[in-house]
Amino acid sequence: MPDAPADLPSAAPPVQSAGHDQAFILQKVQPALLGLMDGSVSTLAPIFATAGLTGKPLDAFWVGLAASVGAGISMGLAEALSDDGLVSGRGKPFARGVITGAATILGGMLHTLPFLIPDLQTALTLAYVVVVIELLIIALIRWSYMHSPLRQTIFQVIVGGAVVFGVGVWLGKLGAGG
Repeated sequence: MPDAPADLPSAAPPVQSAGHDQAFILQKVQPALLGLMDGSVSTLAPIFATAGLTGKPLDAFWVGLAASVGAGISMGLAEALSDDGLVSGRGKPFARGVITGAATILGGMLHTLPFLIPDLQTALTLAYVVVVIELLIIALIRWSYMHSPLRQTIFQVIVGGAVVFGVGVWLGKLGAGG
């Protein structure tokens, strides 16, 4: 590897967080957190819009499955192709891509699964609860590994999720003529 230009600062000392080193955080935690956040938030609008538009939980399930898997593939590829990990220290691209893709699918599917319940109101209620739990888990991971202030992190994650959720519900009602 060629020497770094003289005007670049030297590498910072390794960071310790919750008993884990910087490499673990960069190579495992950040890709997983990225995927969980994307899967949990990006799938909200299509799932809840579909539920509102069709009134059929199974339709929302299939849209959620498609959105989760599609987002997982997209996010996995984007993470794997973002850098080779040599300069950034972020590890092997393939491993980061797999972690990000799998976490994206997981994040999207957790609140999709309730739509296998045939009663729309029950499915929606359970999905709401699952979304809140997902967002709180994401906030706790950010707090634990990234040392983000817990209240601020919870606020940011909940507000971001609420905005996307609200857009999905609004578009579902708009599309249904309501």
